[in-house]
Amino acid sequence: MDKITDAKPRKKRLSSAERRQEFITKAVEFFSEEGFESSTRELARRLGVTQPLLYRYFPSKDDLIREVYQTVYLNRWKPEWDELLRDRSRPVRQRLQEFYEAYTDAIFTREWIRIYLFSGLKGVDINRWYVGLVDDRILKCVIAEYRHEAGLPEQAEPSPTELELAWVMHGGIFYYGVRKYIYESPVLEDKSRMISDALDVFLAGIGIVFGTKVKGSSGRGKGGRKTQ
Repeated sequence: MDKITDAKPRKKRLSSAERRQEFITKAVEFFSEEGFESSTRELARRLGVTQPLLYRYFPSKDDLIREVYQTVYLNRWKPEWDELLRDRSRPVRQRLQEFYEAYTDAIFTREWIRIYLFSGLKGVDINRWYVGLVDDRILKCVIAEYRHEAGLPEQAEPSPTELELAWVMHGGIFYYGVRKYIYESPVLEDKSRMISDALDVFLAGIGIVFGTKVKGSSGRGKGGRKTQ
């Protein structure tokens, strides 16, 4: 009679690329839970590997942080968003509604927001890098597209007043995610309505400041539904 053994299945041997990606994935989880004060020694312990092996893939903690930024932030940015924001065949109000619904679908996760907040408190570059991205790829574009639709002259850079108005709008939308996913506070569950209201306030405010107006000032949610 054959002897029955309880041999455990062998763990698949990962390629160098797969091992590297596993380290990045675990680092994202680690930093989102522990912040950036924790050492690479603690991270290696969490991964179940030696610190020298971790350094073979990432020579420094900063190198690993850059990979986390690429994975969590840059890789979630969709190239079609740039085209959407600049599509002048559609009213700017409609474009912003569609953009912010897609954008918040991508960033409103616990790990995304926690890493962003941790990096800001610790002074890690992730926060500064992403603020620069928001400035350049979202807010400056929003101001340029608003000015075009409102019939205002083009300018090389938005004024400080314009940029602050855009940051108030963007920051309000972002803070909805902080309240919901970090503080776990009660929020308006209709995210489309929240975005619509934030855009209405922004467009009304910037219109008052500059004495201008654009199409679609009333709030409309997904599918162009009027939200009351």
